[in-house]
Amino acid sequence: MDLIADILLVAGALGAGFYCIILARRLNRFTDLEKGVGGAIAVLSAQVDDMTKTLTRAQHTAAGSAVELTELTARAESVAKRMELLIASMHDLPEPEPARAPAPQPFTAERSVTAERSAPEEFAEEALFLSHRNRMGAK
Repeated sequence: MDLIADILLVAGALGAGFYCIILARRLNRFTDLEKGVGGAIAVLSAQVDDMTKTLTRAQHTAAGSAVELTELTARAESVAKRMELLIASMHDLPEPEPARAPAPQPFTAERSVTAERSAPEEFAEEALFLSHRNRMGAK
């Protein structure tokens, strides 16, 4: 009986030793920095560091954009106030008189020369006035 117990004890010790060798190999492969989970952990750690740096840069950029947006909003409000004043001042302008067609006159050489000289000047003054008013209305 002692012999059978000794044989079983040696077999159990050899089995436990063999199991420990297998576990040691698996653990080495598991913690290998190139192929195993250790490598995955190292890669993820590097990515976390990169993402932290990127997040910090994004926060700084967002803070700068918020300041710039606040300044632009203030400028837009001041321009809107100026535009309201300009539009309110446009109500004070008199309405332009409608252009009247001159009465037809008989054609003479003298009239054609004076008409050529005076018509463009009148048209230019009227066009200047209208274009000036349109520009003020567009602002």
